[in-house]
Amino acid sequence: MTVTTPTIRASESNHWYTREGQPQYTVPSKKDGSPRATTLRDARTMNLVPSVTTILGVCAKPALIAWLQQQVLLAALTLPRRTDEPEREYIDRIINDSKEQGRSAADAGTDIHASIQGFYEDRPTGKHQESVDACDNAINAHFGAQSWVSERAFAHDLGFGGKCDLFTGGGDGIVADIKTKEFTDPTKVVGYDEHLMQLSAYRVGLGIPKARCANVFVSRNVPDLVVVKEWGADDLDRGWEMFTHLLQFWQIKNSHN
Repeated sequence: MTVTTPTIRASESNHWYTREGQPQYTVPSKKDGSPRATTLRDARTMNLVPSVTTILGVCAKPALIAWLQQQVLLAALTLPRRTDEPEREYIDRIINDSKEQGRSAADAGTDIHASIQGFYEDRPTGKHQESVDACDNAINAHFGAQSWVSERAFAHDLGFGGKCDLFTGGGDGIVADIKTKEFTDPTKVVGYDEHLMQLSAYRVGLGIPKARCANVFVSRNVPDLVVVKEWGADDLDRGWEMFTHLLQFWQIKNSHN
């Protein structure tokens, strides 16, 4: 297992890493050498490993599906059907509008996440300061003062890679993953199996398999609201077992390990 510092900032979903732990999100196109997204075919040729979240993509996410369904329903309620508009066109317009709302929410979350990342990398963006301060205060209150390493990439011998929001190697270590979402009631914030599996895989991939792990949920609509949810040791062991089974399934399904 090798750990390296990433050179590219990108979403983890459907991305790849070299066996040495270097992000390989793009490759040069044959046409003009401009960068294009790395594909499974490229990964086979270059002997790359998939990201943790790529592996998790084969697992059902009921909460995400329910949210997407809600966006479609909201779009349908706010978009009246035009006179003589064919049903197919109306449905397509509803779906496109719901996707746009989803993209807007994702962009807002990415922007907040980037500001938090910038704080921990000592390159502040000057944006979302309430969220940044609330996140740092919540993490410090939960874990105490730590020397955090931000956005560290890795690859593991089992055939997966990833990039961790925050970790520290002191003692058994700590791994924290930051999630932005809309919420106003901290008592209703819960972690899901995909969050558990992600953290379980990260701590093994980073070489700190007994590390404490927590999700840090940052509210998109209440700037100073942050909830830290730490997972117990038994849950993390269960998460790792679930992840390794998904990894094996992914490797067999895609004929790539």
